Amino acid sequence: MPEKIVGLGVSLVICFAAAGLGSLVTAPNIPGWYTQLVKPSWNPPSSVFGPVWTALFGTMAVAAWLVWLDAGSGARIALIAFAAQLVLNIAWSALFFGLHSPRAALIEIAALWLTIALTIAAFASVSRAAAWLLVPYLLWVTFAAYLNYTIVRLNR
Repeated sequence: MPEKIVGLGVSLVICFAAAGLGSLVTAPNIPGWYTQLVKPSWNPPSSVFGPVWTALFGTMAVAAWLVWLDAGSGARIALIAFAAQLVLNIAWSALFFGLHSPRAALIEIAALWLTIALTIAAFASVSRAAAWLLVPYLLWVTFAAYLNYTIVRLNR
């Protein structure tokens, strides 16, 4: 039982470390560069993003933990896919906010979306609950991709 709790803790630390890395690149660019971009009227206020991402990273951590609990060969492949999507998540922040390149981020978010979808499929073969926990994340990244696309169009 204690190793299960430790496993959940490790999963939370990994996911929130990824969130923290993305935030290190994002936060300094919001007051200046990001506010200067033309955004659609339906762009959520900045205050929405923090709570949404916190909830998503929390559910991502629980999903990964549920898969880790299985510890079978399917779990290994699923967790590798999960790690890949975490790296791509951080990379999107680096491209969009760090390099001020919404165009590059738009290309990258397509890879992120695909990797999340593949992770959901891999998780489903191990834990249906874990797969379902990632669906809100995929939906949010779908929204983010459309927002990213619209920002590119509005800022040609």
